[in-house]
Amino acid sequence: MIELTRRYAFPAAHVLRSESLDERENERIFGKCANANGHGHNYGVEVTVSGRVEPVSGQILPPSELDRIFEQVVMEPFSHRMLNEASAFNGIVPTAENIALVLQELLAPEIERRTNAELSRVRVIETSRNSCEVGEFR
Repeated sequence: MIELTRRYAFPAAHVLRSESLDERENERIFGKCANANGHGHNYGVEVTVSGRVEPVSGQILPPSELDRIFEQVVMEPFSHRMLNEASAFNGIVPTAENIALVLQELLAPEIERRTNAELSRVRVIETSRNSCEVGEFR
């Protein structure tokens, strides 16, 4: 098996607060990120797929196909949106960790359905100091 990683970006906003916590506890845990008005990020996303190299193309999959999947599964529902309002985040605080988990959950079946590859990892880069990765690690 071999892996291929593609990098993407999308702008979105979020509020870090849990409905199960009171205002004081939300502020203690999430600090200024609990502000009800929200704040935005230009999220970076790295999608890593694995599979066998096709002998004719010399590729695991055409990168353009992964681009189409990312556009439909991530960009259309989340780009320029308040993540807290997206149905995928109902009852979930949209932290970098949860964004990575949601993207993995949404991308994996589409990649497997439409290609001969499988999703290995998703990395979400929220800021220059904060990123989160979910998937298989070596």
